Amino acid sequence: MTDLSQGAAWMAGHIIPISDAAIPVTDWGLTHSDIAYDVVPVWRGAFFRLNDYVDRFIASLTAGRYHISMDHAAICDALHQMVAASGLQDAYVAMVTARGCNPVPGSRDPRDCTNHFYAWCVPYVHIVKPEAAEQGTSVWIAKSVRRIPADSVNPRVKNYHWGDFTSGLFEAKEQGFETTLLLDHDGNVTEGPGFNVFAAFGDRVVTSDHGVLHGITRRTVLEMCVEAGLRTETRPLPLEEFLEADEVFLSSSGGGVIPVARVDDRVFSNGTAGAIASDLRARYFDWITRPQHRIAVDYIS
Repeated sequence: MTDLSQGAAWMAGHIIPISDAAIPVTDWGLTHSDIAYDVVPVWRGAFFRLNDYVDRFIASLTAGRYHISMDHAAICDALHQMVAASGLQDAYVAMVTARGCNPVPGSRDPRDCTNHFYAWCVPYVHIVKPEAAEQGTSVWIAKSVRRIPADSVNPRVKNYHWGDFTSGLFEAKEQGFETTLLLDHDGNVTEGPGFNVFAAFGDRVVTSDHGVLHGITRRTVLEMCVEAGLRTETRPLPLEEFLEADEVFLSSSGGGVIPVARVDDRVFSNGTAGAIASDLRARYFDWITRPQHRIAVDYIS
């Protein structure tokens, strides 16, 4: 039996080791970063909010004018088959549609491309190591680059356009920080590579409503805040106001709620994880085990 414990891929209806998965070198997904994707977590043998993630993926396909011969049910079935075959109980599961190859030599018409769906899964990914997240991570505000404007690349369509994030990450790593956060051209905080950001002011939690992916984990955090008795605001968040927050934290499908102890030279919560962020982090790992949010994987025995 093929070992899929390090990851699996679903390609054209076949499940293969992730190390064998590939797309052609002329695929516009590669040459133009012309891809829409989404990532759903599997935790303790079940998908978390699978239907919400697939709905958003399909919305991205519609916005990006991608066309595949798979509906919601077929996408879910492919993901289930792949994760079941892998045997992974905790997994990071990606669903992807690439623009595909253009069969017309020299054509620059995207309508000539044959779009195609594929998927892959690997052991669960934490974008910040759990021990660092528990203590509070560090974030660098990128200075050399701003977030791609929403009227250039729609941030609500989850995509592979990471040029701005990558520049920010180089800065952050060179300054000794874990990750980076980008501003828009008006000086408002937006998002970072793979996460949304929140600022807490007393019992009020604020997160940006523009220039960002409206993440499913972001939605979950806003819902958890209501459950916790916190007030929420989604609106532009200027950097100056952000740095005056009592606490700052991130949200990602790769790790849930991640407290932040430091942004540039600003130290939050005495350099540790804040109380609100810590509560929401614990609450998130409770939410992903609640039956109403889970769809179990039918593993191959």
